Amino acid sequence: MRVNQKFFNRNTVIVAKDLLGKFLVRRIGNKIIKARITETEAYCGTKDLACHASKGLTERTKIMFGPPGHFYIYMVYGMYHCLNIVTEKEGNPSAVLIRAAEFSILNLQFSNKSQTIKLKGPGILCRELKIDKKFNSIDITKSNLLWVEDDETKIKKSQIKKGKRIGVDYAGKWKNKLWRFYLD
Repeated sequence: MRVNQKFFNRNTVIVAKDLLGKFLVRRIGNKIIKARITETEAYCGTKDLACHASKGLTERTKIMFGPPGHFYIYMVYGMYHCLNIVTEKEGNPSAVLIRAAEFSILNLQFSNKSQTIKLKGPGILCRELKIDKKFNSIDITKSNLLWVEDDETKIKKSQIKKGKRIGVDYAGKWKNKLWRFYLD
């Protein structure tokens, strides 16, 4: 079942946790890849110095100030795309970065055993799923190329680990927020 806009119109930290175990679904031609989300990070508005929106409304960040349930795609180091989903109400620029996911493929060479492909790191995830700037600002609830599904797998609180966000040492006290969530 496709996740609706109401799911994203909530507190960003809660959405970041609740995305764990959901499927990021990518259609490439006739192929559909369903990758289970295993790691996220929350970025919470203009006061969060690790959040791009802390610099205010810019051409780059305007999508974050819009309605929830839209993709916010940006590049780091001029070469890696990062996939984010806008959360909370319009005007409160927040988003969840999808850091990692995994999916299984059937390996017919080895007695029909499946092999798990781990997409660890937001740049690798985007590269392997062919996600780039063309997805920026697309409504996640209407896209037929990229969306999130819930198979209603229950993730127990004990399965969710938390840690500091990665690569935000410049963000003062905000660098210490335990807003990175992952499954063991």
